[in-house]
Amino acid sequence: MRVTKREHACLILDDEGQQLVIDPGNQTGPVSAPGLVAIVITHEHADHWDAEHLATLRAANPTVPIYGPAGVAAAAEDFDITVVAAGERVTAGPFRLRFFGGEHAEIHRSIPRVDNLGVLVNERIYYPGDSYATPDVPVELLAVPAGAPWLKIGEVMDFVTVVAPKMTFAVHDAPLSPMGLNLAHARIQASVEAVGGEHHRLSPGDAIEF
Repeated sequence: MRVTKREHACLILDDEGQQLVIDPGNQTGPVSAPGLVAIVITHEHADHWDAEHLATLRAANPTVPIYGPAGVAAAAEDFDITVVAAGERVTAGPFRLRFFGGEHAEIHRSIPRVDNLGVLVNERIYYPGDSYATPDVPVELLAVPAGAPWLKIGEVMDFVTVVAPKMTFAVHDAPLSPMGLNLAHARIQASVEAVGGEHHRLSPGDAIEF
């Protein structure tokens, strides 16, 4: 299996020529997945889904399912969204998906919180969306949010410590300057190394092979 980091919050997982695309939002460049079997959208914010991306992906793969919480179905009403909730499991091609959480991390008490689901793929790779929702199983590779209005780096460090993955890499990083991204990498790296893991500094287009 290969996990490719794309710009900001988008990931593409590939297993024997079949792909799973997660969060192709408006901070991500054109997305191509010729063997696409599913799309996951963790929540309704525009940096995690984009109508143009979904239309392009569905044009090439008209029957491919799009999984997301109820808030995504309401926001992306022009698309057929398969609504999922925390605790549910689905299978798409070689990808076994489990969903966790249910709510976006708080930005500010004055801003309503939206639906958000973390997704665990094949019991190995976990991406929490915009939350610190923690899976109840060991995680091999953790995609760690690095920069956002809802995020404090100390909370990120605690999240990494609790999950205690074997490997990490940073996502949700478009808001960060080069200096800010380097600082986030350093804090994530220190946290995962403290629990015996390894941090990978990936740029868009870089991949981790299993």
